[in-house]
Amino acid sequence: MNNSLSTSLTENMQVFDSLFTDCNDIMKRTMKLGGNAEVDACIYYVEVTVNNLTVEESVIGKLISRLMSKTPKEIYKYLDTNALGITDVKLLPTYEEAVMGVMVGDGVLLIDGYDKAVKIKSKGYPMMGVSSSEREQVMRGSREGFADALKCNTSLMRKRMRTQNLKVKEFIIGKESNTTVAIVYMEELVRKKVLKEITRRIEGLDIANLTDTGIIEQLTEENSNSPFPQYQTTERPDTAIQAVMNGRITLFVDNTPVALLLPTNFNDFFKTPDDYYERYAIVTLARIIRYLAAFFSLCLPAVYLAVMNYHPDILPANMLFAFAAGRASVPFPSVIEVLIMELAFELLREAGIRIPGPMGSTIGIVGGLIIGQAAVSAGIVSPVIVVVVAFTALSSFAIPNDEFSSAFRILKYFLIALSYLLGFFGIVLGLMLIGIHLASLKSFGLPFLMPIAAGDINRQKNYKDMLLRFPLKKL
Repeated sequence: MNNSLSTSLTENMQVFDSLFTDCNDIMKRTMKLGGNAEVDACIYYVEVTVNNLTVEESVIGKLISRLMSKTPKEIYKYLDTNALGITDVKLLPTYEEAVMGVMVGDGVLLIDGYDKAVKIKSKGYPMMGVSSSEREQVMRGSREGFADALKCNTSLMRKRMRTQNLKVKEFIIGKESNTTVAIVYMEELVRKKVLKEITRRIEGLDIANLTDTGIIEQLTEENSNSPFPQYQTTERPDTAIQAVMNGRITLFVDNTPVALLLPTNFNDFFKTPDDYYERYAIVTLARIIRYLAAFFSLCLPAVYLAVMNYHPDILPANMLFAFAAGRASVPFPSVIEVLIMELAFELLREAGIRIPGPMGSTIGIVGGLIIGQAAVSAGIVSPVIVVVVAFTALSSFAIPNDEFSSAFRILKYFLIALSYLLGFFGIVLGLMLIGIHLASLKSFGLPFLMPIAAGDINRQKNYKDMLLRFPLKKL
């Protein structure tokens, strides 16, 4: 299908008809062009993507109307010179390009005696428009979120950075889906090695279908066995443009509103879009809270087990007696008690996501209260473990990035096992192993723990925007 189109309309139509066999959603309309209706023509398009061919205001309508009154020679010359001056009209010399033109949602016009197909831009596929991001809520700043259409997303980036230095590079990935992938970056700020590496990884993808950025994320990350994400995700244009202005790259996939930011590091996952719209003191406090939340979501159940099983003497006597009284009627060991409540809260979290509408959040809140109270009343668990698990779940929600929060949810069970076996020594051992793993991770050649490690790569500047966020004048 790489061969060039023929000057014979009949031959071209035979090839197209054979390629579009049993594609009932692809329309074919034949017509006569020229002043004496002496030139045969045919247009192919996907049914819902092309505007009315007779509408004068549409690009297709304008072009066909102009060609209706010309001689065959004038028609060919008119197309070769693009006399209409329409940038949305493109000549395609091969069958492969012409078929792809139909597949992307444009109209493709074939004219007898002319060896090129004329791709005419139209309204394209139906899509969800720009809306607010539900996953990344902010108190201050833009409410716009990315849409499903890649072109819409790149235009939202261009809207915020109106300079020719903002580059958009596109790829076609997927043998069957032919999905458009785009990377957006600032030419003067991006690291050339990172740009070259992500380009190599994208072009090296050998898959049939690409439907979401999550597929690219899993196929191109350096350590696919790590629970920690090596890309940062966002649905907000302001977050993406802030990353681009920091020398990073934003990656889009058509038909999904979630963009990938790369390279990324541990500290990036604790930042939110409005961190740069608020005063530095409140942002610094919020970041300290987020780091503490990450620690509690990872370690709190393990600390509870270590205290109850190995180190009860560190508690005040009154608290120890209260804990012992609460556990007096519980028939299970403390580790089983923890796992029961953790599983119950994971089920509530998953149910809250799957149940549509406002009912989902209601199930999460009311279900947690009811199950916790019922479990305590039935003597299955002690009151204190309900507090511990609820506080752990609340802490995980305080981490701004869902994928990053999921890593702590997984590793929490690793620390629970070590704590049950070894007490506080197991917790310290587990944290050391997690730290060693984080130190070994890289995102496109840059240390994942940057700027905690290798801060000199950016001449120590990243320290001003880590746990403490310095005033904007000093950044």
